[in-house]
Amino acid sequence: KEGLALINGTQLITALGAEALVRSEHLAPQADVIAALTLDVLNGTNKAFDPDVHNARPHKGQKLVASRFRCLLDSSMHPSELAASHRGCGRVQDAYSLRCIPQVHGVSNDTLDFVHGILETEMNSATDNPIVFAERRETVSAGNFHGEYPAKALDYLAIGVHELANISERRIERLVSPSYSELPAFLVSEGGLNSGFMIAHCTAAALVSENKVLTHPSSVDSQTTSAGTEDHVSMGGFAARKALKVVENVENVLAIELLAACQAVEFRRPLKSTAPLEAVYSVVRQVVPALVKDRFFTPDIEAAAKLLRENKIWQAVAPFVENFQKQEMA
Repeated sequence: KEGLALINGTQLITALGAEALVRSEHLAPQADVIAALTLDVLNGTNKAFDPDVHNARPHKGQKLVASRFRCLLDSSMHPSELAASHRGCGRVQDAYSLRCIPQVHGVSNDTLDFVHGILETEMNSATDNPIVFAERRETVSAGNFHGEYPAKALDYLAIGVHELANISERRIERLVSPSYSELPAFLVSEGGLNSGFMIAHCTAAALVSENKVLTHPSSVDSQTTSAGTEDHVSMGGFAARKALKVVENVENVLAIELLAACQAVEFRRPLKSTAPLEAVYSVVRQVVPALVKDRFFTPDIEAAAKLLRENKIWQAVAPFVENFQKQEMA
């Protein structure tokens, strides 16, 4: 009976889903940090993160992301020379991929909160069948083994975390295109001899496109088996497996944006960003040098993705965020 309890419920779905969720929860705040660096190096404005704007549409995740951006971007506590260099330029607003980050990243954060609640309940539930009620001296055959809850949640997770990559790829496009960034094409000198970040951007675009297929919900399907007894199933095993693949792809897309944003910083020197974003730049440069001429990119992307999996990008800015929030609340 004990062995059956381990394989007769939602353990596989929940276990794989828990890994996907934890990795996504590491990604979400780091996606904000990466996007903030991209915005600063693209001479974006921080006006879109005004707290009154987000109090007017007070979704929890949206307000959280906007708050992080206020901690990271130009302020009296953390001045940015990059921001000062174009102050008064007359630009009214940025593209959606910069201006609407709280609204897009915000719902991804709220999605992860929802999935966290479902999986936490699932982990602390009896999903065996039949269930033995010792105090009643009775066994009851029922349906707690059905995987619909974690299956639906993990389909939702895949859709939610994918959007972090979807919008990230658009920011990468802005970084590598001189018509948007006013930086060297593909973020490399001697563009006739070097392709720079062109192929890295193609990689990000390919991963985002792959995710568009993987985020199709598996839990909308069902197949009848066991002579009609098991006539509705969740397809949750596949929901969990592909959710993990989506998370892996998102890690790599965000790694590419991180590398591209740091490379763009090289062309803005001697100007500096804010202290927290310069700390991120330093962490990246400890494992990936600036791109001077073309080289094999896979080790660079893998190294940046490893920083994300180990939460090193968030750890670099966490003390600055904490201090800023204390000042903001004072």
